Amino acid sequence: MFRLIPFDTNYDILRWRKPALVIAFALMVAAFVLMPLKGFNFALDFTGGTVAELQFEQAPDLEDVRARLEANGYSNPVVQTFGSATDIIVRLQPGAAGVGDAASAEAASATGGAIAELLGEPGNAVTVVRSDFVGPQVGKELATNGVLALFFVVVGFLVYITFRFEWKFAVAAIIATLHDIVLVLGWFALTQHEFDLIVLAGVLSVMGYSINDTIVVFDRVRENFRTLHKIDAREVLNRSVNQTLSRTIITSLVALLTVIALYVNGGSSLEGMAEAQMIGIVVGTLSSIFVACPLLLWLNVTKQDLLPKAKDLAELERRP
Repeated sequence: MFRLIPFDTNYDILRWRKPALVIAFALMVAAFVLMPLKGFNFALDFTGGTVAELQFEQAPDLEDVRARLEANGYSNPVVQTFGSATDIIVRLQPGAAGVGDAASAEAASATGGAIAELLGEPGNAVTVVRSDFVGPQVGKELATNGVLALFFVVVGFLVYITFRFEWKFAVAAIIATLHDIVLVLGWFALTQHEFDLIVLAGVLSVMGYSINDTIVVFDRVRENFRTLHKIDAREVLNRSVNQTLSRTIITSLVALLTVIALYVNGGSSLEGMAEAQMIGIVVGTLSSIFVACPLLLWLNVTKQDLLPKAKDLAELERRP
C-alpha cells in the first residue's frame, strides 16, 4: 500500500539541529527588525474611515464593485455582503478620493451618495441605508483590543504549557510558538499586505495550530523517555520526531489544502486570514520538526527531567 510518509522512518533529523536553529533565530531577528522598520499596512479596522451600507435591487458582483471603486480613486476598499445578497457594506480608509479625515456626518453622507451614484446601473438602483464616519479613536480602540486579545491568548498558552510540561519543555514550546507567530507577522510587514482584525484572527489561529503540533511531538518524547531506558536523549528525541512525522506532515497537508481553498474561493475579505494561516501552517510544521526538539536538546533535557512524579508512578502501578 502506498503511504505518503512511511510509519517507520528513521531520519537523523537532529543532525541538522545547529543550522536549523541558526536559520530560525536569524529569521526571527529579521522579522523583529522588519516590524518596526516597515510597520504594518493597517486596514480600516485600525485606521478609521467611512462606512457606507448600500442596498441594491439585484445582488451585485462584489469583485466588480471593488474594481469600480478602485478605478475611481477609492483605494483598498473593503466590500462585503451583510444580511442578504443585495445588501453590501463598503469601508473606505481616510485619504481615499472624497474621504476626508474630519469626523463630519455631512462628508460621510456625501461620500455614501457618491458611491451609490457610481455603483448604480439601469435596472439595479442603489440606495444608501447608512453612511458614517469611523474616527481614528475607534480604530485605536480596536487596535488596543486586538493587542490585548493577542496578549491574553499568549498568557493563556503560557499558563497551560507551564502546567502541562516540565519547564524545559515549556520553554522550548514557547520559543517554537513565538517563532511561528513572529514569522507570520514579519511576512505581513515585509509584503505590506493589508492587516485587519480578520488577519489578527488568523494569527491567533496559527498560534493554536503551532502549539498543538508541538504538544503532539512532546507527548511522544515523554512517552519514549518513560519506556526507552537504554538510549540517550538525542536518540529519544530523534525517534519521537520520526514516530510523529507521518501525522505531522499529513495533518499539515490537509489543513493547508483547506486553507488554500479558502484563499482561492473565500473572496478578498478572507484572503488575509487564509494567507496568515498558510504561512503559519508551513512555518509551524517546519518548527515542530526542526526547532522544537533541537531546542530540547540544546536545553540539555535528560531522563531525570521527564521521570514520572510519585503520583504518576502510583497511577502506573495501579493500571492493569
